[in-house]
Amino acid sequence: MRSDVKHFICEIDSGVATVRLDRPDRKNPLTFDSYAELRDWFRDLVYSDDVDVVVFASNGGNFSSGGDVHDIIGPLTRMNMKELLRFTRMTGDLVKAIINCGKPVIAAVDGICVGAGAIIAMASDLRIATPQAKIAFLFTRVGLAGCDMGACAILPRLIGQGRAAELLYTGRSMSADEGERWGFFNRVVEIDALEAEAVTLARRIQAGPNFAHMMTKTMLAQEWSMSIEQAIEAEAQAQAICMQTGDFERAYTAFVDKQKPEFQGD
Repeated sequence: MRSDVKHFICEIDSGVATVRLDRPDRKNPLTFDSYAELRDWFRDLVYSDDVDVVVFASNGGNFSSGGDVHDIIGPLTRMNMKELLRFTRMTGDLVKAIINCGKPVIAAVDGICVGAGAIIAMASDLRIATPQAKIAFLFTRVGLAGCDMGACAILPRLIGQGRAAELLYTGRSMSADEGERWGFFNRVVEIDALEAEAVTLARRIQAGPNFAHMMTKTMLAQEWSMSIEQAIEAEAQAQAICMQTGDFERAYTAFVDKQKPEFQGD
């Protein structure tokens, strides 16, 4: 998997990729280029064997301030409908790529996490925050609808319809405490422990059966639009596939031998 990216930082260490936006002086806004490169990187991740888990980290005390006012918002006001739709589809494709990358994604959120930054955190599988984290889906505050990049579909599933509606209508900030109580954040930790906590969680996941993790992530996404009957059948097929893996046999052998299984992801 490529780590020589141009528009964000990517570090890969023994199967755990840590990515972060790289404009800390401006609270890490997204640009046309970083949107596109992140989309392509996550799309390629599904074919990668050298990354098992991704940590999307903060940088310089903030996660992301969303779309850059000068590099994105300004130019959008001068685009025609075809150009605007090309942009909004591209941003949505980033969320699709995160959801469909086949690898668990952990967002480590510190400070400002708003707009598209909040969407990236929302699209991640797990979220860890500091007490200073502030989440805002502030699209209405710039004259846009709250239905951006899948927010109206995904956010209610995380925190409930009424809470999501409040955040999407008002654009107000959700504190770290609210986020944890409402189920947006899995946990809140002190700032000096944030990245270590995220990497520790990533390593714990990585030590498990990674092919099965891919299947779990796939089912979590696909079952949103299934009936209970369809979901049960899809899970039966997914689990039957996992029962053919070497990791399933390794787990059985380790149990019989009273040992801890050592999964290899196949």
